[in-house]
Amino acid sequence: MTMTMDVKHCIIELEKTALDRWCRGDPSGFLEISAADVVYFDPFLPTRLNGWRELSHYYESIRGKIFALHHEMIAPLVQEIGDAAILTFQFISSGDDHAAELRWNCTEVYRRQTEGWRIAQTHWSFTSQGTQEE
Repeated sequence: MTMTMDVKHCIIELEKTALDRWCRGDPSGFLEISAADVVYFDPFLPTRLNGWRELSHYYESIRGKIFALHHEMIAPLVQEIGDAAILTFQFISSGDDHAAELRWNCTEVYRRQTEGWRIAQTHWSFTSQGTQEE
């Protein structure tokens, strides 16, 4: 396995693990893998969040309020650039009956740090009805 494949697998697994926790109402999975200087864009917020403290404050305000019984990461792509890795994917989540399906585009910029890969930049946006398959 090449270094690039190791990085790809590592980044996707970090993200999937955090998303699994997120869909059970626990944002701590993302907090644990976010850098101190993380920046965060979300369509529900009027401005960018700057730093882990602001992100933590926001996540605590929604802890236990977000649940998805079904979720899927679609077409994840990792582009490694030195000590950075850019992960892009589409994310679909829904409740029990799939009626309230939400579709997202996500970009995460990970940075290699001494403690491992950490998210330095996050950008979530709504997507159109279609999804891109690999």
